[in-house]
Amino acid sequence: MTDDIQNGTQPGLVADAVRELEGDLKSESGGRRWLRRLLVVGVVVGLLVAFVAWRRATRPPPEPRFKTEKIEKRDVVEQVQSTGSVKPLTEVQVGAQVSGRVVRVLVDFNSVVKKGDLLAEIDPSLFGAQVSQAGAQLRASKASEKRAEARLATAKINLNRLKGLQKEGIASSADVDSAQGEFDVAEADVSAAKAQISQIQAQLRSARTTLAYSRIYSPIDGVVINRTVEPGQTVAASFAAPVLFVIAQDLSKMQVLADIDEADVGKVEKGMKADVVVDAFPGEKFAGEVTQIRYAPNNVQGVVTYSAVIDVANPDLKLRPGMTATVTIKTHEAKQVLAVRNAALRFRPLPEKDEDGKPKPEKPPAPLEHGQGRLYQITGGAQGSETIAPKVVPIGITDGVWTALKASDLSAGAEVVVEQREEDKKAFGLF
Repeated sequence: MTDDIQNGTQPGLVADAVRELEGDLKSESGGRRWLRRLLVVGVVVGLLVAFVAWRRATRPPPEPRFKTEKIEKRDVVEQVQSTGSVKPLTEVQVGAQVSGRVVRVLVDFNSVVKKGDLLAEIDPSLFGAQVSQAGAQLRASKASEKRAEARLATAKINLNRLKGLQKEGIASSADVDSAQGEFDVAEADVSAAKAQISQIQAQLRSARTTLAYSRIYSPIDGVVINRTVEPGQTVAASFAAPVLFVIAQDLSKMQVLADIDEADVGKVEKGMKADVVVDAFPGEKFAGEVTQIRYAPNNVQGVVTYSAVIDVANPDLKLRPGMTATVTIKTHEAKQVLAVRNAALRFRPLPEKDEDGKPKPEKPPAPLEHGQGRLYQITGGAQGSETIAPKVVPIGITDGVWTALKASDLSAGAEVVVEQREEDKKAFGLF
């Protein structure tokens, strides 16, 4: 046979087999052929029925139509979140009150300074010369005052002598009047000299003050957090005092200036506790307290906020000025109360559908009053075709995930619906 296949005689063998089979069939009676066909059909149908039964027996039960969560007894803390920037409690800008070239800078960034410490010095040459000039003028004025006083004394003696001679008839009235005039002029010269001395003394004090301004001292105890001057730099204080240093008084106590949304500002009160978090130390909370809520509004593109000041302890000096902080203010707290997930309060059942798969019109539920919420509970039905019913309950504060329940006939462990599963649509129910 192998030789036949190799020689291309396989089609002849197949034809012989077919003719042999036809001969066998023709030799059988017609009734027997029909019986064989019915037997084959019966076997096929039996196998199909067995397969369907096996599929139904091994198919998992239908999934529940609704997903539920249990009511729990837990703590619920209502919070207000905001962002702000970290600032020192006291921040002083130290500037120059005179113009000139900076000859010395004695502090740098992060330098710890005490009140009265010398920070920098501006070239005092010009201001020292002004002090010397005013001092010389003062000495000259005092000398002029002495000359005027001497002339006054001479004029007074001369006037008294002429008055005595007039009584004796020796001096005339004209001589006395002339002496009186000289006395008055000498007295006026003394007054002018005294006034000039006062003026020059004021100029001297001003020159000394200006000279003192050339030395810049720290006004408070603190830390230098910014420095904008270098030795040799020229500063000009003609119109406004240039800021040379910024000193923070005490970095162990900081404050956060947070922007509170106008919808939440009514919940925040002075004295409330707050947690402060910064990106530099993720997961670490800094304890704070609200010390001030400002009345001035901040309006940025129509969004109104109000500034709240939160004092924060910073004993390890981890918080730095300018850091962006996230503030969580604890406004209310309810301990060990019945609470339900907010997803249950937000849940609304999907509308029923008609034969065409379109939503049926339904009557909307009654509106809720302030302080009320609507929950749904499973009331019956087999798994996969459960039915639910609404229940209105009084609600309290929320932390964004859980909401406290007030007086209610619900108890811990009661299940409420949080999600509805879309029904599966299959062409055949067998599989």
